[in-house]
Amino acid sequence: MANYNKVILVGNLTRDPDLKYIPSGTAVCEFGIAVNRTYKSKDGNQSEEVSYFDIEAWGRQAEVVNQYLSKGRPILIEGRLKQNRWETKDGQKRSKIRVVLEQFQFLGGRGEGGGGRDRQAGPPADQEPLADQEPPADKEPPAEDPGQFPMDQDPTGDPPF
Repeated sequence: MANYNKVILVGNLTRDPDLKYIPSGTAVCEFGIAVNRTYKSKDGNQSEEVSYFDIEAWGRQAEVVNQYLSKGRPILIEGRLKQNRWETKDGQKRSKIRVVLEQFQFLGGRGEGGGGRDRQAGPPADQEPLADQEPPADKEPPAEDPGQFPMDQDPTGDPPF
């Protein structure tokens, strides 16, 4: 039987992206998004359900997300689910599912949802590496995915939206 792990979400950032660098120098960015679902309840009233997802991005995509997105901004994410498992100090088993970003698109205009942020793409000199994070096990993050950022757009200039 074949396996398939693909997630597509459209939502708004619930917090500013948090960019860190692992010891190898690879960027990893964590952020959250909220996805709203509107439906009619049994009594015929319009209802809304909100789901929250933790997202992690790697490499150049992590730097671009950190540079141009902020809390409230809309984004389309395509990725895969990843389950992290660990054991607490008192022996309880825990797990958490997050989405590993593979592709994304900026949505909305510059003025929507809080605007972009003016950030540097490289690691700050005083940035501590994130020692307990590793790139996804099945592959190294792509150096740059042409589907993510227009090749003719300077990533240090204005955002491509």
